[in-house]
Amino acid sequence: MKLIKLILFSLLIFSQTHANTIYDLIKIPNLEIYNLETKNKLRYLYAKRPFTIGVDNNINCFKSLKKDLDEKYLIIEKNLNKYSQDFLKKINLKYVVLCEDLSISGINTAGIPDNIMKTLILDIKFNQKYFERVIHHEVFHIIHDSYKDIFDGKVWSKFNIETFKYAECSTCTKKVGLDTSSNPNGFITEYSQSTASEDMAEVFSHLMHGGFPDNIDPILEKKINFIKSNLLKIDENFIL
Repeated sequence: MKLIKLILFSLLIFSQTHANTIYDLIKIPNLEIYNLETKNKLRYLYAKRPFTIGVDNNINCFKSLKKDLDEKYLIIEKNLNKYSQDFLKKINLKYVVLCEDLSISGINTAGIPDNIMKTLILDIKFNQKYFERVIHHEVFHIIHDSYKDIFDGKVWSKFNIETFKYAECSTCTKKVGLDTSSNPNGFITEYSQSTASEDMAEVFSHLMHGGFPDNIDPILEKKINFIKSNLLKIDENFIL
């Protein structure tokens, strides 16, 4: 009995040490290691218990069932393996946190990028229909945060017709549809019309996951070329 108690105590201390080490690295509590042995050296972590973070404690996410975690991890890893270790270093992405029901100030969101902490939090239950595309959408926000001088929103906005104006923020509009438009007219999804950064992320996610319609209009073609050319400025070996 004493031996069993000693083993259980050792496991508890070991687990707590891991959690404390992770917190020291990325300042998110209640995480455990999911997988460190990956092709491109990404570190995958998961929420062992719900966590709350943010300056105003306004970011929340919850633990997932193991079967859901295992199922979604395969999909996430497959998609994130499209990015080389070298590219991930250049955009400051090292840690991926898996949880569910992710929200900011009570608003559900697919992911939260933090290029300073080199972390991307992903909600494994967000929008099952477009889940794979959403992964790349969130990766672009890491890219954009690291290279705002290259992916300039003012330059991007000039591709649109003069009368078009983006919303002040992505949550300041009802344009949230993620269906790919069969007749784009400059915007690949309805959500693309929310802000310049969301528009870029939607174009990028289609480039990475596929799904562009056959009839790409001149405005959308300029946006596609803008994304492609600027990705090569970051990494000349980047492959779409």
